[in-house]
Amino acid sequence: MNFDPRVTPARPDLAASHLQGQVDAERFVDANICEVFDPRAPVRRAPIPDAPLETEALKGERVSVYETTSEGWCWGQLASDGYVGWIPAQALTTALTDPSMKVQALSTLAFPAPDIKVPPLEALPFGAQVAVERIEEPFAVTAHGYIPARHLVPIDRFENDYVAVAERFLGAPYLWGGKTHLGLDCSGLLQTAVTACGIACPRDSDMQENALGEPVSVLGALSMPQRGDLIFWPGHVALVRDRKAIIHANAHHMAVAIEPLDQAIARIKAAGSEVTSVRRVIVRTQSGG
Repeated sequence: MNFDPRVTPARPDLAASHLQGQVDAERFVDANICEVFDPRAPVRRAPIPDAPLETEALKGERVSVYETTSEGWCWGQLASDGYVGWIPAQALTTALTDPSMKVQALSTLAFPAPDIKVPPLEALPFGAQVAVERIEEPFAVTAHGYIPARHLVPIDRFENDYVAVAERFLGAPYLWGGKTHLGLDCSGLLQTAVTACGIACPRDSDMQENALGEPVSVLGALSMPQRGDLIFWPGHVALVRDRKAIIHANAHHMAVAIEPLDQAIARIKAAGSEVTSVRRVIVRTQSGG
């Protein structure tokens, strides 16, 4: 069986039990379901602190853990997008919650008491999920702190313009594998924005090119682009903001930046990459909560 190791929990020495008979491995194990406790947890390529960052998991996400090492690393798969990697064990908990709300601000703070003057416990990024016990205006009360209620929305409420979501991250630094305002890459920006609109989105740009929307004529789309069109290059993706500009997280600006479409195409072409496709996603209005 040919499989993508980025989204398949299988190694020569260990694999998920549900893959038995499909992949070769020395042993197969059942998952231990955990939850991300930290505001953001790195998902790394190897169980060492300086290994490349593959992606990030946010508070409230579920993780199927297949191995925990004595050095404090967990090898597992994210429930949100299926990504597989190594996560610090201290960032996870087996005490599962039932998240009811998610952060809609770029970042919010959790306080130990209903008082904005006390030192906060932690900062939660856009998209983090929390189990709210009750609302005591102006706070939402959770088991681990008081969060400004206006920074949260019900977990089943979705945005209807993923470009507008991406625009909130304007100026955020470029970080390979990142997906928060503290740093994110091109596919992390797209995944964060599209997911906020209730659309399932894989993590990496090549996966996104195969999964999102419908292909449109590259020549036609680049001459008459529509807001929300996704432009793909090998290893890169940008969102069309309007007929003249795109928004993307990129290493040229080392930030999420708005760039003239023609200039971006010329600059990237000069670096050796041509546009591979343009895809159009239709967002259906969703409501909830």
